[in-house]
Amino acid sequence: MKRMFALFSFVFAGLLALGCAPTASQMQKVLEDNPEVLFSVIEKHPDKFFATVQKAQGQMRAGEEERMMKEEVDKREAEFQSPKVPEIAEGRAFEGEKNAPVTIVEYSDFECPFCRKGHMTMDQLLRDYQGKIKVVFKNLPIERIHPNALIAAKYYEAVALQDMKKAAEFKKLVFEKQREFSDSGESLLKDAAKKVGANLAKLQKDLNSGEVTKRIDSDRAEAEKFEFSGTPGYLINGVSLRGAYPVEEFKKIIDRHLTAK
Repeated sequence: MKRMFALFSFVFAGLLALGCAPTASQMQKVLEDNPEVLFSVIEKHPDKFFATVQKAQGQMRAGEEERMMKEEVDKREAEFQSPKVPEIAEGRAFEGEKNAPVTIVEYSDFECPFCRKGHMTMDQLLRDYQGKIKVVFKNLPIERIHPNALIAAKYYEAVALQDMKKAAEFKKLVFEKQREFSDSGESLLKDAAKKVGANLAKLQKDLNSGEVTKRIDSDRAEAEKFEFSGTPGYLINGVSLRGAYPVEEFKKIIDRHLTAK
């Protein structure tokens, strides 16, 4: 106790020497030179200490979330004024109305669980906005964590070369059976292609064709250009959403586009 009193006295004397209102940096130096004082207080009041730390962490997280939300809102407003322009080549597979006023470009990975959720969101939007939206599926396979994603992208594009509707059904089947995909791999893709009625002989020829490779490579390059580093990512008439957002967030952007038109 005497030793602790001596430490406090020493620190107090140091603070007095700094003046009646020491700065934060001066206080920090005194405590850095005499850490035993701080350690003793923590040992004596551990519950209060950890409660204070947790409160500070919560405030930091709240502040960071608020900052990120503001940045997202600011960025979205900028994109409404100056939207990103993806390339949609003639003949590229899509779902919905060809001349719809709103086009959603979806950058996705067949093995990504968040992309499965995003796929279900797109299905709901297609039902809720019949005739008003078009959804274009693009490939962003992240092979370092999803080893089957690239071959799935190849199958999808090979089926799409034959028939857009069959490609949409193929996509739906693969996402529905995604949990089996890691174990079954290419055999699941073959079964899905067969179920939708694709020409399997032609599909095998097209898998590594220049057209399929070009589509996937251009999709990846475009996603990188638009700063989509993870999946899923979306452009809604050029306004971006990163991640598997709830359907309501998509509707806010879609409705704003429709109102503007």
